[in-house]
Amino acid sequence: MAKKNQKSTERQFGKTKPQEKKPLIDPKYKNTFWTGVTIIILIIFFIINNTRFVPEQGPYPPRYNASTEPAPDSIIPAPLRMETNNK
Repeated sequence: MAKKNQKSTERQFGKTKPQEKKPLIDPKYKNTFWTGVTIIILIIFFIINNTRFVPEQGPYPPRYNASTEPAPDSIIPAPLRMETNNK
């Protein structure tokens, strides 16, 4: 006959039973807990990132002359224009 598979647990000495290790977080809620922790950390980073003072723009690059640089074209070709009701 085949042997029954016995779970390997801590060995029992005498009449005292070994203490069962109880997990800190119930395994049923472990994923929910870590998802909540991750979302809270992301929200904290988002708030910190959006409330910081934005530094002013730095100096222009060397040999940059604003009067000699071409201005950006502000004319949008007719096929690309969006029709709006703003008058």
